[in-house]
Amino acid sequence: MSTEVGVVLVTFPDAETAGRMADGLLARRLAACVQTLPIQSAYHWKGAVHRDSEVLALIKTQCAMYPEVEALIRSEHPYETPEIIMLPIATGFAGYLDWIRGETSGNPPTSE
Repeated sequence: MSTEVGVVLVTFPDAETAGRMADGLLARRLAACVQTLPIQSAYHWKGAVHRDSEVLALIKTQCAMYPEVEALIRSEHPYETPEIIMLPIATGFAGYLDWIRGETSGNPPTSE
């Protein structure tokens, strides 16, 4: 079982904003992979129920990097209170988990 790597979930208002964040995380090697999905969100905010189209980003990274990932997202996110949640990966394919660690270590592996 491993909790060294995890997935950070973040919602964005649109694909363009999510794409810019993905580019920034990847360029800084804070993420090995960022996947984005269009979603529909229903939530309470400031006394009312809202329903919005959003983009959910699934950010694969090392758990130890979470503070840096959160800081970057918070510095550039347009929401007042963005959803930023890290879920540790308890177990998974060892080769994939090694790849995440390698891509976010600054020393990416030379083969896939």
